[in-house]
Amino acid sequence: MNDGTLKLFSVLAIRAPFTDIENAWRQHHTEHALAIDWSPTSIIEKNISDGARADAVIVTAEAMDRLIAQGVVAAESRVELVDSPLGLAMLPEAVAPDISTVPALTQALLAAKSVCYSLGGASGIYFQTLLNKLGIEEEVNARATTIAEGFTAAQLLTGKADLAVQQISELLMVKGIRMIGPLPPGAQKVLSFSGGVCNEAARPEAATTLLRFLRGPEAMPAFTAYGLTARD
Repeated sequence: MNDGTLKLFSVLAIRAPFTDIENAWRQHHTEHALAIDWSPTSIIEKNISDGARADAVIVTAEAMDRLIAQGVVAAESRVELVDSPLGLAMLPEAVAPDISTVPALTQALLAAKSVCYSLGGASGIYFQTLLNKLGIEEEVNARATTIAEGFTAAQLLTGKADLAVQQISELLMVKGIRMIGPLPPGAQKVLSFSGGVCNEAARPEAATTLLRFLRGPEAMPAFTAYGLTARD
């Protein structure tokens, strides 16, 4: 890394639009290349607890609360970034199940050969609670395909699963799959993401500039294209 490189820990959910965002950033900030460590929030928190450090961090809003309370992130640097809904995906040639209501979603999950979700990601952690709430945890998990982290839709391409659940922005990272749609009201959980500058940042001013850039007009259209919406 060069002397001006900014180190960022970020959730996987916003990786898809980041190619366009990073290209726009480079046009205006050639002095600050980005080195990004993409991981689920739970892994980012663990790495920080183990001593890993960055200039800025983007995690779930709940995790940001914890990082500020722990003194890792400067409270005044917090920036609310985007909201991200959860969805289901399948292969393009498959017949899409009805998931427009909670009962329909329940039947679709029970009828699936195997549903893939991520054990380490915020979406997968929530999905486990949803299965319990719906009373189908045992039946679905008996055939589920779980991954520690990464993109669940990749398991559709290998034939290990016929449904994949994750944040829509993450599902769209995998080419060759088809979105069924968002989870219905009553089952949906919109995950919210916040950014902040670390108290031990080597380049706090540049990190602040980056987070403001991510809320700006050059970055937000890229987020929107992947189903992410700006937070109030």
